[in-house]
Amino acid sequence: MKALLYQGERDIRYESFPDPTPASPLDAIVRMDRCGICGSDLHIYHGQGFSPDIGFCVGHEAVGEVVEVGSGVRRLKPGDRVMLSAAVGCGNCVNCLAGEVNLCLTGGAGCYGLSHRLEGCQAEAIRVPAADFNAALIPEGLTADQALLLTDNLPTAWYGLRNAEVGPGKTVVVVGCGPIGLMAVEGAFVLGAARVFAVDLVAERRALAESLGATAFGSDAVERIAEATSGRMADCAVEAVGADATIQLAMRCVGKMGVVSVIGVNQSRAFDFPMGVAFIKNLTFRIGTCSVPKWWPELVPLIQGGRLKPERYISHRMPLSEGAEAYRLFDAREAGALKMVLTG
Repeated sequence: MKALLYQGERDIRYESFPDPTPASPLDAIVRMDRCGICGSDLHIYHGQGFSPDIGFCVGHEAVGEVVEVGSGVRRLKPGDRVMLSAAVGCGNCVNCLAGEVNLCLTGGAGCYGLSHRLEGCQAEAIRVPAADFNAALIPEGLTADQALLLTDNLPTAWYGLRNAEVGPGKTVVVVGCGPIGLMAVEGAFVLGAARVFAVDLVAERRALAESLGATAFGSDAVERIAEATSGRMADCAVEAVGADATIQLAMRCVGKMGVVSVIGVNQSRAFDFPMGVAFIKNLTFRIGTCSVPKWWPELVPLIQGGRLKPERYISHRMPLSEGAEAYRLFDAREAGALKMVLTG
């Protein structure tokens, strides 16, 4: 088969790769219909990956068709159209069954496309471990694009909002208006936020946030939010970039008893945490990764009912064979690049 392989810094190649085969009777093989490039994939693209491996298949967002199932698979069959959770678990322990994949008790927690341990989804076919748990039928009434955005981006945005304790009447700031940040803006209003401030240095992305009802600011965000709130600042912040500076910015944008939720991937070894600011403001600070399947029961009905429209953030559709160019465009933010979708 063909797949996108990481061969070094800014070196993604469309190359031949061994066809996936079941490693367990619980596995399934899925033919990829479409897959996405996530903002966190850029860490790998920039040479700041999560392992020293090279030559592995990248990507962790995909939907497709089941073509083969192991003898132990009970819920899926060839021909089923499925969405794959970016976060995988064993599917049998109490934590996985409660939706907390990241707390898998058997060591089965993981993510596609970070190393050779579990090859990625930006490929013509994908091995899905513990397939009855880590793949789900695309729900009735959802398009393939909507299902694709349920594999990581939308649940991550929702997780960030929940961690930020966004609710009715709250004033919320979202730092970073990439696809996940924009989904957080949209989701904040669904959760009842009274005001949403969006912060990004890219004018086109600020315009998109404003089209959703947010008030958008650039480099002067702290001063503008202070002015707009008469110095009270925001109640909650969702940080969707992961840079040291933007995390610190999110902490400055909230007021006393504020809650800061970081969902941007930060790989700093020595982050300069502003402890004095947190202490004086009595801040709650949360950071972490999303257990994707946990949020599907909340998000699927909201999409079915038209309350959330994650597909609106797709800017480009390109064949898998043009994956290297898709990465370049996404990294450079050229041609309005926002959510990049690759097709098999």
